[in-house]
Amino acid sequence: MSTVSERAVVRAPQFRHFAAVAAFCVVATAMGCASKGGSTNASGSSTATTAKVTEGGGTMTAAKEPDRIKVQHILIGAKGTVPGKNITRTMDEAKTLAYQIADRARGGESFDELVKANTDDAYPGIYGMANRGVTPSAQNEYGRDNMVPAFGNVGFKLAVGEIGVADFDPTTSPYGYHVIKRVE
Repeated sequence: MSTVSERAVVRAPQFRHFAAVAAFCVVATAMGCASKGGSTNASGSSTATTAKVTEGGGTMTAAKEPDRIKVQHILIGAKGTVPGKNITRTMDEAKTLAYQIADRARGGESFDELVKANTDDAYPGIYGMANRGVTPSAQNEYGRDNMVPAFGNVGFKLAVGEIGVADFDPTTSPYGYHVIKRVE
């Protein structure tokens, strides 16, 4: 399985692919997917709209994020990051543990069992999220902007079944590391 991390998702446009990203926006607008894009399947989920943009001999594929996702996550906090929890691990220990758990999950261990054994959040840690511009429709579905930013930044980049890690950041992921699996 591929890995998506908040750091990679946020910093990628800062590098030489800026021109490719800008070109993609022009192509996306011309295709009409900047405003609505994609289509929906029988269950009402969006299908991804993709376009390939060539820049400097390389090809970059950009995909429209889905309208809705459901994820399960494991929060790995450090001392002082999760209100009401007496966590004693350091931030370095939290990072090591989060990446070990992600590797174990990618290796085939039951994600549900890993949540039960490791999360500093409430079990089962399953959340539905509606993307920006999409109204939450279910009781347990939250608007992306109502969640910790890194949570959605990683979750919406994952394919169903993929696992990613949202790294601790005081602004975008202040509670610690999130090991995230997209389940729908």
